[in-house]
Amino acid sequence: MTKPTDPDLNALDITDAEAAEINRIVHPLVADPAPDANEQLVRVEATPDGVVFITINRPHKKNAFDAATIGALHEAFETLHGADHVRVVFIHGAGGTFSAGADLGWMRDAAGWSEADNRDDAMGLAVMLKALHDIPALTVAIVEGAAMGGGAGIVAACDMAVAVKGAKFAFSEVKLGLIPATIAPYVIEAVGARTARALFLTGDVFDAEAAQWFGLVDQVLDDADQIDAFIADFSQSVRACAPGAMGDAKRLVHDVAGRRIDHGLMEDTAKRIARARVSDEGQEGVRAFLDKRKARWAE
Repeated sequence: MTKPTDPDLNALDITDAEAAEINRIVHPLVADPAPDANEQLVRVEATPDGVVFITINRPHKKNAFDAATIGALHEAFETLHGADHVRVVFIHGAGGTFSAGADLGWMRDAAGWSEADNRDDAMGLAVMLKALHDIPALTVAIVEGAAMGGGAGIVAACDMAVAVKGAKFAFSEVKLGLIPATIAPYVIEAVGARTARALFLTGDVFDAEAAQWFGLVDQVLDDADQIDAFIADFSQSVRACAPGAMGDAKRLVHDVAGRRIDHGLMEDTAKRIARARVSDEGQEGVRAFLDKRKARWAE
């Protein structure tokens, strides 16, 4: 999200405790100020069969964002753009919370920045979200605890999302006199314009079941103990899918959505399927089907 930056905070000369209370009103799960540990802000782990796990790793701050965390996420997402063997990327937060939104220290620092400085800083989040959105592999957010503001923006920028019952979501920027600008394209794509207006203009907190109803979440798990089984089953199911074809199918959706169905679009889609049919994956997949065997990528 566009980080909560209230220009009056410095003028009020409030204490850290008071600032934490203000932030809790808007983002109830943001941690109080605490020294950053010398940990890896974002962990990336991969399996040989093309499953990647990206962990937002600031559990002592409930995985709230600051500029360094956003930069680390951007780097991780960019790395995956060239990883042709990757089928699925799971994104989650360490310590039982997906992300509580804006880091309190980051919010206080930005309160004194100029409009130009804030614009440059907000572009960091915008570029990070675009890098996530453009990963060729299937991206899946696994939400525990809360996904507030920018955290919910990451959920929306993923292709799919699974939430544990009891998880909370909010786009509460208007309660700080702000707007959820940088995350808006992805949220609107996920839930539609009418629902986005209701969520953005009220800033209300909503639960996992409501998130599923809105279209922000695809599946709700009864408890966190089911996460590992979901990941294992889902990872196994996508093993049957050719990695290159998955990336091409994702680009197909991006390129076709919203376009008028005319001769140009028909010609474009015909070229795409023709190219797929003569590709290595297309040839192998069809031959494997006709021979009643598994394709190489599924073995």
